Amino acid sequence: QLQLLESGGGLVQPGGSLSLSCKATGFFLEEYEIGWFRQAPGQEREGILCVDGRNERKYVAESVKGRSTVSRDIAENMVYLNMRNLSREDTGVYYCAADDLGPTRVCSDEYSYWGQGSKVTVSE
Repeated sequence: QLQLLESGGGLVQPGGSLSLSCKATGFFLEEYEIGWFRQAPGQEREGILCVDGRNERKYVAESVKGRSTVSRDIAENMVYLNMRNLSREDTGVYYCAADDLGPTRVCSDEYSYWGQGSKVTVSE
């Protein structure tokens, strides 16, 4: 079964850091385009950081620019989103996504595989 399994998230204090992981099963993430998306409460899901198969950035949202990174562990077949200096505006459900060719529109939701979502709440 081809799927992405996310872990991490939870309650984070303002100013804290976030680390989410996303493990692929049934296929290899190497050279796949990766997208991280966020759906804030009451809002549509949006791409926040998308990279190509070489992990070079294709898009980063202004809201997370300068404080977020994507990395991948080929041996473990995992990708990670790390974010620092969180604020309440970072609250939401985070999704990882993967596609071998990438979406036709950069960082759109046209990815083939999606994680189940990780809820992140930034609060005291």
